[in-house]
Amino acid sequence: MRDLKDFKGCPPPAPVRLEGQYVIAEPYERAVHLRSLWDALGGEGTNELIRYFPNPPYEAPEQFADWLDGMNRAGNLVTLVFRDKPNGDVVGMASYMRPDPANGVVEVGSVAHGQAMKRSPLATEAHYLMARHVFDDLGYRRYEWKCHNENEPSKVTAIRYGFTFEGVFRQHMVSKGANRDTAWFSMIDSEWPLIRQAFEDWLAPQNFDADGRQKRRLEDIRAALQEARP
Repeated sequence: MRDLKDFKGCPPPAPVRLEGQYVIAEPYERAVHLRSLWDALGGEGTNELIRYFPNPPYEAPEQFADWLDGMNRAGNLVTLVFRDKPNGDVVGMASYMRPDPANGVVEVGSVAHGQAMKRSPLATEAHYLMARHVFDDLGYRRYEWKCHNENEPSKVTAIRYGFTFEGVFRQHMVSKGANRDTAWFSMIDSEWPLIRQAFEDWLAPQNFDADGRQKRRLEDIRAALQEARP
C-alpha cells in the first residue's frame, strides 16, 4: 500500500484515446458516433442490451445520443467508444463515472458491448486499457464496477476481469419504477500489478490458437500468478 502522507489526489478522468492490439477506445463524439454506436449496440435492440441501465427506452439513435451528450456535458460520464482496430468498426462503449479525485476513486460504468465484442479479445482489452489508464496514467487508488444485482453477466464479467465482490447495496436506487439492489466490485492499486500482468499474458498472441480460441483463461492466469508470488 502506498504512503499517503503526501497524497494530493488525482486528476479527474478526461476524454482520452487508448490503443491496444485489438481495440481502440476513443472519446465519444455525437457527430462521429451517433449512428454507428446505435447500430453496434443493436439498433432498436439497444434497449434490450441496456435493460439494466436506469434509462428509459429509446426509439431512435438521436434520443440515445441526447442522453450521452447530456451526461458527458454535465461531467457525469466520460464516455469512450470502442472500435475494432483491424477494421475500424464501432463495437461498444464504456464510461468513467462518479470520479472522486480527492480520494483517488473512480468507477467504470454505462458498459455496453455490441455483438461484435462478445467472446473476443476486444472487450477484455478495452477494459484492460481503461484500467491501465486509471492506475498507471492517472494514479488512482481504487477502481469500481457496479451493476444491478440481477445482472448476472455483468457480475461474472467483473470477477473475470479481476474485480473483487464487496457486497450488495440493498434498495440502492429506484430504477424504471422498481427497486434496484446494486452489486459493488472494486480493484485497488496494490492489486493492479498482478491484475495487469494477467491481462497482458492473456492478451498475448501466443495465448490464442489458429482459430482465435484462448488457450488459458484469464482467471487461471491470474490464479497462477498469485500462487507464484513469494
